[in-house]
Amino acid sequence: MDTKTTTEKTDEGTDASGTAEEATAVALDKKATEPATEPIDADAAGDEDRDDADRDDEDEEPTAGAAPAPAGIGGAAAAVVSAALGAVALTGTWTGKVVSERETLLGQIKTSGTGTPAQQISEIYGDAWHSTALVNGVFALIALLVAVLVLVLPGRPAWVRAVAVAGAVLGGLGLLLSVGTYFDLFLSLPTAGS
Repeated sequence: MDTKTTTEKTDEGTDASGTAEEATAVALDKKATEPATEPIDADAAGDEDRDDADRDDEDEEPTAGAAPAPAGIGGAAAAVVSAALGAVALTGTWTGKVVSERETLLGQIKTSGTGTPAQQISEIYGDAWHSTALVNGVFALIALLVAVLVLVLPGRPAWVRAVAVAGAVLGGLGLLLSVGTYFDLFLSLPTAGS
């Protein structure tokens, strides 16, 4: 630096002033390179913290287009239930089996020893088939209604709608098969002569 060389050439009196000038120059250089800091005001710092907290709260609020979580969970659960009920309607249920066995037992009691073969077939087998078809049809109808309800409500994700469509298709098929079985459209009851 120039101040250093001048201080070496001058005497002791000017050397002290040279060092003062050098210290001032160094201090000015530091001020130019360092960012300016202002004294911290406690109230201002508190306001900034509150502003940051407000911004965090605003970030956590759901957007206007997003659906509430409980409605999304309920719709998804309803779609899965409709698909499960539709599958159960096609394969049969424990309830349908119990009702069928009950009808078989009642038919055996009614026709014990006195019923004709046609009456025994109708009471023992026909009523059991029809009651099974009725129970499966109820499950299919519930599956279809729940699936349609999920599809009608807006704002459901694509996968929920896909599962609901599957439930509606399974419920519709189950309902079709149950109605056909109940009214003997697919297979008729055997006759005593055959």
